[in-house]
Amino acid sequence: MVDHAPLTSSDTASDAGRAPQPRSAGTRAAILAAARDRFAAEGYERATIRSIAREAGIDPSMVMRYYGNKAGLFAAASEIELHAPDLTHVPHDELGARLVGHFLERWESDEALTAMLRVGATNEAGAERMRGVFTEQIGPVVSAVCPVPEEAAIRSALIASQMLGLALCRYVLHLPPAVDLRHDEIAAWLAPTIQRYLTAELP
Repeated sequence: MVDHAPLTSSDTASDAGRAPQPRSAGTRAAILAAARDRFAAEGYERATIRSIAREAGIDPSMVMRYYGNKAGLFAAASEIELHAPDLTHVPHDELGARLVGHFLERWESDEALTAMLRVGATNEAGAERMRGVFTEQIGPVVSAVCPVPEEAAIRSALIASQMLGLALCRYVLHLPPAVDLRHDEIAAWLAPTIQRYLTAELP
């Protein structure tokens, strides 16, 4: 698609020979936030570049300028980095608590994670992306500490069921008991289960 968006001082050097300025991080952030909202509310097929641009308060041509097309925008909007911790140096009996604490910190410091949880719950493209994130980023962490590395996929799926279930109840559905729990209370309830998934022998 031909890009007809007008050039601005953010994209080109001036006649005085100044170096090009970086594109607006704020504009990109607004586009991605709007995209996550629309993809979550309408699904990938129904969400449009026009509706996303309208929510972001910009011209649709700017969305195309930055991301090329809807597929490119979805790929950018669904990019998630869990920054999974290295558990190999954590005391054995603290593994579950360490992982629970990490996920709580990530969910509460990055709204993109909650947005993508909504997307994953409403359309297949989002669900596939979330599956990939947990397979690629959590699988190796679990494999490094579980008693049988070949069981990492099963254990990762069980861990995901707990952490995503908590996130859905606490950050998406806002169930009062889940929302009201302090971090230490969540860890006290959940860490023993995550510890078992990480280290116990399969039943």
